[in-house]
Amino acid sequence: MITVTGATGNIGRTLVDLLTEAGEEVVAVSRHPRQASSAAPGVRWTEGHVGDAASMRAPLTGARALFIVLGGELNAFGEDPELLLRAAADAGVERVVLVSSQVSATRPEAPSHARLREFEAAVRASDLDFTILRPGGFASNAFAWADTIRTKRTVFAPFADVALPVVDPADIAAVAAKALRSPRGQDGDGEGGHGGRVYELTGPEPISPRQQAAVISAALGEEVTFVELSREEAHAAMARFMPEEAAAGTLDVLGAPLPAESRVSADVATVLGRPAGGFAGWVERNLPAFR
Repeated sequence: MITVTGATGNIGRTLVDLLTEAGEEVVAVSRHPRQASSAAPGVRWTEGHVGDAASMRAPLTGARALFIVLGGELNAFGEDPELLLRAAADAGVERVVLVSSQVSATRPEAPSHARLREFEAAVRASDLDFTILRPGGFASNAFAWADTIRTKRTVFAPFADVALPVVDPADIAAVAAKALRSPRGQDGDGEGGHGGRVYELTGPEPISPRQQAAVISAALGEEVTFVELSREEAHAAMARFMPEEAAAGTLDVLGAPLPAESRVSADVATVLGRPAGGFAGWVERNLPAFR
């Protein structure tokens, strides 16, 4: 059995499907399990919070592997992640896959990602086999534009021509599935292993917000106008749904990426044996959100 937190999120939904398609039993954990969209055989939905170890004890019972992804609010608060790792070990979990962030490596002092660094440290200090995933920006961040694209056929975003290799959340899920399912010390094909590995996950090429808007426009077959926001305007909009530090940290990366944050990683292709998916493919699968 595999316990998946964040099971209704952009990564978790796909991961649950991939695991059940592979014949795994899954405990799908969400803060709002009644809103779960999947009722697939082999999936048991339950409530839990990665920042509250007590709420995870039941979902972890009988699991051999645990997938951890933090919700946005848990970047700011929550109990010591060591408590969650201890609960996992007590339940018999052998392997943990953690979604961290590329920024944990590129900007190790950034306040916006301190919580993720705490989780990385706790995972490393545990006696569990672990794999850490460090994705860059998500292609699914474009969902933030969905409302204005639907109603005004307009994208409002800062840093119009700063390009980053955004990653498809489906690729993150696929890498996570590989790591979760492999026996301790080797992958599913008996070649090498994922234990102790840190994977940097990106898309296949850098793409700017203006270019992303053009891809959505082409997929819709209608003109989508791009309006560039100032950093201050973007910060005010983001601070309505995320902590101030998180908004500032995100804008630092989007506006002035370090060379390592602009670089394309080969890790998706290495783990999956196929190229990373591009932004256009993500848009095609999610086009109804923008119609």
